[in-house]
Amino acid sequence: MQKKIILTGGGTAGHVTPNIALLPLLKSYEYQILYLGSYNGIEKNLITAEGIDYKGISSGKLRRYFDFKNFTDPFRVIKGYFEAVKIIKDFKPDVIFSKGGFVAVPVAAAAHRLKIPVIIHESDISPGLANKICMRFADKICCSFPDTIKYLPESKSVFTGSPIRAELFKGDKNAALRLTRFSDTKPVLLVIGGSLGSVKINTAVRSSLNSLLQLYNIIHICGKGNVDEELGKTPGYLQYEYVSSELKDLFALADVVISRAGANTICELLALKKPNILIPLSAAASRGDQILNAASYNNQGFSYVLNEELLSSESLEAAVSYVYNNRESYINNMSASKTGEAGEQILKLILKASDKNN
Repeated sequence: MQKKIILTGGGTAGHVTPNIALLPLLKSYEYQILYLGSYNGIEKNLITAEGIDYKGISSGKLRRYFDFKNFTDPFRVIKGYFEAVKIIKDFKPDVIFSKGGFVAVPVAAAAHRLKIPVIIHESDISPGLANKICMRFADKICCSFPDTIKYLPESKSVFTGSPIRAELFKGDKNAALRLTRFSDTKPVLLVIGGSLGSVKINTAVRSSLNSLLQLYNIIHICGKGNVDEELGKTPGYLQYEYVSSELKDLFALADVVISRAGANTICELLALKKPNILIPLSAAASRGDQILNAASYNNQGFSYVLNEELLSSESLEAAVSYVYNNRESYINNMSASKTGEAGEQILKLILKASDKNN
């Protein structure tokens, strides 16, 4: 009898891409897959593009601060719960896998009520509010960092790492060279500021261009609307608002990567063994999860951390020089890590939960 699984998670791409990374593994075991997300969240476009059946439910954000939506969103969550109960009863899954985000809360609660095994995954070192709520409904809690275990119920927690999209390992350096058309063989810096870009990272990189371009070619993924047309013809400097299928090839070409410290991105850098400089989002602009993520990778010798408050053209140039000159040390440290098998470890948990439910 064909096994069935419901995947859930949404709100940001980081709550969806690990689920996408699991799809080939689930398909290899012939799972029938259904995705539950919000009606119009980013997850809908990402998942339907993969050809996976998708159903939307009502969802609301649970906030730690005052907002008038705090009075209406609980009703959206309750509505989403009853919608999830109906969908789960109709689909009859063997297991639920949740990547977090607030849309996952009603799904995990509904599955728990219907006695369907729930496995959740936490990407960041400290669990977000949605996963903190989902923990009570979970049979197993997977995490990307060994440091996260101390925040989780010991009997449920498993350090797995984060699933990585298989296509990232299929990058073609020659394809990237054809795309970039760099005229020399200088080392390549790849700058990733996130899907919306980072004004501070963009500014620091562009302020350092004259110095950096003497030693490196630079690929700058600067975010939507952030391309500087005045720099468009600068030799050795390429700007993209965003890239999709080309990213794997650009990773293959890059010698050093400059990036924010989102959990999924840095797990990809680790899996690809790319020497990197992490510039975490400041605590003033976030709950501080990127700072903790970056500190963990720094402590394990995987990354060089440059805090946003200290970011300048001078500090960036010094960081690039240090990481490039010590790149072999970073690569050796990353090569010793065993987090590249995250997808297989999570699949084993899914298979075990499926068998228990039959």
